[in-house]
Amino acid sequence: MKKRWVQALQGNKETTALLAQQLNIDSSLAQILVQRGISSFEEARQYFRPDMGRLHDPFLMKDMDKAIERIDKAINSREKILVYGDYDVDGTTSVALAFSFFSQFTDQIGYYIPDRHKEGYGISTAGIDYANANGISLIIALDCGIKSTDKIAYANSLNIDFIICDHHLPGEVLPAAVAILDPKRKDCPYPFKELAGCGIGFKLAQAYCLQHRLPQEQYERYLDLVMVSIAADIVPIEDENRILAYHGLIKLNSNPCIGLKALMDISGKNKDYTLTDVVFTLAPRINAAGRMDHANQAVKMLLCTEDNLAQEQSLLINLQNTERKTSDQNMTAEALALIAECEILINKKTTVVYHESWNKGVIGIVASRLTEKYYRPTVVLTKSNGLLTGSARSVAGFDLYEALLGCEDLLVQFGGHKFAAGLTIKAEDIGFFTERFENIVAATITEDLLCPEISIDNEIRLRQIDGKFQRIIAQMAPFGPHNMAPVFVSHEVFLASKPYVVGTKHLKLAIKQQNSSIFECIAFGMAEEYEQLLQPNQPFSVCYTIEENIWKAQKRLQLNIKEIKLN
Repeated sequence: MKKRWVQALQGNKETTALLAQQLNIDSSLAQILVQRGISSFEEARQYFRPDMGRLHDPFLMKDMDKAIERIDKAINSREKILVYGDYDVDGTTSVALAFSFFSQFTDQIGYYIPDRHKEGYGISTAGIDYANANGISLIIALDCGIKSTDKIAYANSLNIDFIICDHHLPGEVLPAAVAILDPKRKDCPYPFKELAGCGIGFKLAQAYCLQHRLPQEQYERYLDLVMVSIAADIVPIEDENRILAYHGLIKLNSNPCIGLKALMDISGKNKDYTLTDVVFTLAPRINAAGRMDHANQAVKMLLCTEDNLAQEQSLLINLQNTERKTSDQNMTAEALALIAECEILINKKTTVVYHESWNKGVIGIVASRLTEKYYRPTVVLTKSNGLLTGSARSVAGFDLYEALLGCEDLLVQFGGHKFAAGLTIKAEDIGFFTERFENIVAATITEDLLCPEISIDNEIRLRQIDGKFQRIIAQMAPFGPHNMAPVFVSHEVFLASKPYVVGTKHLKLAIKQQNSSIFECIAFGMAEEYEQLLQPNQPFSVCYTIEENIWKAQKRLQLNIKEIKLN
């Protein structure tokens, strides 16, 4: 699918020129910094050198004092505590962090992850009943709970207290918990609103250490877990998330926890991780436990203190990930066939597909695949416990949550955010939901949003690219939402040699521009489209990122081409 090329608005020229002079960098790079809200030498210093000392005071978070007070009471009176979390990467890393941290101060603590297939998302009645049967009087819920008003009321009736550590949008009524840590609640003055769930758990540990004058190493040892959750949950890489991700990557690459080290070893990549590597290498494996079996397996691995046990757990999780891949491929093929066979479905502004035998744990991945293919808001449903349960995915710029809110009366439950959501619906309502969802999206989405875009930071000449240019870009990492790797565009470029195919569908080429050196390029997935189209002496335009390619211990600059336009 061809993409729209959208060039970012250029920042103030005087600010850009001054910043380029102060930092002694190319003005095109200074321009990108200005576009990202950096307009002074001091702001640039903080950006390039993220400092743990600039983390916000955790007690600025509403109810943090109440949460610490209740935990202290539980520890001092030897109450039984249960750490409860979701079954995805953010949830399992949150549980591993909180359980490991508070285990230092009490042995009256356990953890609980709901079964995705039997209990579904969030706080479950079964989880509360488990706590009640085991004499647990305090539950610390991470990455879930902000909308579980009925479940918290049930727990209160059993004299079980809840501390909720969540980062999702609250509803109109907050649960009656002892403490609710969620920067997105309207009355919370915490200055940064976009922490991942594990980030909230990290702030809880930080607050506990500050309250008890414990060394910061007590909570900083979990930075690798926090970073994995930040990468997997696709939260903005700015403010505290940038600091935590930056230092978390340092820890992952130098001294990871035993469980993550075992997973890195078995994945075939055990060094030089970026956030992107975490997203595509570690996160799917951690997620696979909850998708194919039970997320307890992931927590067990992350909590391992012995190498041999960690290796066993990582091997199990790796096998589950292999099973997940097969299931994902088969279900995606079936879903694509359902759409291809129905002309009405092809021509809609939305995709809603259902099959009763699809694996509940994989439908979110399939929804993402279908969104990539047809680029429109997508819902994939399967049968579970007598109801239809589904995962929804959006396209950039369209608020999926608002669209689902317009269907709220047809849904048993739903939750999520503007880009992704989960929902449950009665089987008899699927037709009504499909029609309503289509009507809402069709009335509110623009044609531009139904066409994927490439956001271009700046136009440059190839001759501007050298080792220093690339090193400055590398220092802008970690990359992710709100701080993506810079994308450049260059026009009137030419082939420097004949392109050739690597793998089955990737194109290797070399390009040049007037008065430039020759640059090696990789164009992933573009061989079929461009191998024959690109001809010698024919000018074309490319948009690309600049990276360092390491092959047989040799480092070379490489352009990673995002799209090509023939002139």
